[in-house]
Amino acid sequence: MIVDKFGGTSLANAERIASVAGIIASSRGGAQAVVVSALAGATDHLIAAARAAAGGQTAEYEAGRRWLCDTHHRVVDELLATSPERTRIRASIDRQLDRLQRLLDSIAVLGELTARGHDAVASVGEKLSATVVAAVLRHRRMEAQSICGTELIITDDVFGSASPRMEVTRNRIAERVRPLLDQGVVPVICGYTGATEAGAPTTLGRSGSDFSAAIIAACLESDALRIWTDVDGILTADPNVVPDARVLRELSYAEAARLACFGAEVLHPRTIGPVIQHGIPLTIRNSFNPDDPGTRIVQSPTSDRRLWPAIVSATGLQLLRLRSGNGSWQLRSATDALARLGGAGIEVRMFSQSLSEQGLSLVVGEQDGAHSAQLLSRSLSAAHPKSLHERVLDMIEDVATVSVIGLPSDRPDRIASRAFAALGKHRVRVVAVAQAATEDSVTFCIPAREAGETVRFLHEELGLGNGNGGGGDCAGKG
Repeated sequence: MIVDKFGGTSLANAERIASVAGIIASSRGGAQAVVVSALAGATDHLIAAARAAAGGQTAEYEAGRRWLCDTHHRVVDELLATSPERTRIRASIDRQLDRLQRLLDSIAVLGELTARGHDAVASVGEKLSATVVAAVLRHRRMEAQSICGTELIITDDVFGSASPRMEVTRNRIAERVRPLLDQGVVPVICGYTGATEAGAPTTLGRSGSDFSAAIIAACLESDALRIWTDVDGILTADPNVVPDARVLRELSYAEAARLACFGAEVLHPRTIGPVIQHGIPLTIRNSFNPDDPGTRIVQSPTSDRRLWPAIVSATGLQLLRLRSGNGSWQLRSATDALARLGGAGIEVRMFSQSLSEQGLSLVVGEQDGAHSAQLLSRSLSAAHPKSLHERVLDMIEDVATVSVIGLPSDRPDRIASRAFAALGKHRVRVVAVAQAATEDSVTFCIPAREAGETVRFLHEELGLGNGNGGGGDCAGKG
């Protein structure tokens, strides 16, 4: 029994979806479940449309709906041109988008985007994706059926970052998925999504489809979980930045979780938990290069593996600085700001609090920058009405984060000190720093324009390149 999860880059267009269908077909021979993310770009368009609706920007949210319609129709027309299902699948997409339109119209009337409304909109992309992928598999003479994550994964009501209620989820999956597997049907399951016991849609956090796949694998007691992405595994750096980055071929659960927590894009931080309990081997594979074995993640790696420090970089970020306008900054001010952003479903990638400078620096994705600035420019707490004029949002800068993580933890080599020394030698401007007390990791916030050169310099200076006898490939993207 295998669970395969395919991310948005693996489902970017008709060509990529056809390739994914080929991977699934080549793996047939036993029970197989498939978990899918939304098509590349779909979730961003959905969230932008929801925010536009809340702001009364009708033209903007209708444009988002058109993009979704055109993108999914184009894929269907290319891949199902000769299929008798083509008309039915196009109609199914239209019905789902009609429901989305009504939801966006309701948000526009209210003039407010709640966390619950955010989840209801954001989860539409996976529903569309699962519908299309299942139809493509059927067109290739495989029995397949799409299933919405809201039917399977029952969660608490923490909208935006829900947690599964495993016992009831296990029962749902046994009832809905197991019979399909026994009949030789491939269930194509929406990732990222769940629902409360009352039926309200929830999401498991941005990029939470990995987590969905791990939950499903655990509930099915799967023999293996494979996460398909666009790189050859977990690497010593982003291969798009460092061409000679090396694949870390084998990691422990703890090591992989650590890299994920630092933002390694190929693995969601919450993914490891569900597979540990059942000891399910997890591999990170490249859907663009399916013959590569990727990174294997297990409880007890082999003793002769090679393991080196890794660099995780994240671009497309913005730095916001919130400061006191009258010298009244308190710890409560930071709490209010973080709660405000968290309640709006915005992921804060990094923050630093400085009482001496009377302010707070926050790093968010560039797609969230303008919305974050708008939220923080308002009163951050109804209990403290003066907060609006006491706090000033005085800077927005395009930044990147670069994390250097020492592995394994039982061989401390003061990687943080080495990274500081390297950056000093490189003369890069460090905007903010977050460091572990153990000195085995450190994260730097630097100007966006300097990210690529800085990562390449660090990778060479720390001896991680192919020419230095390193052992693995990248930890890299964030």
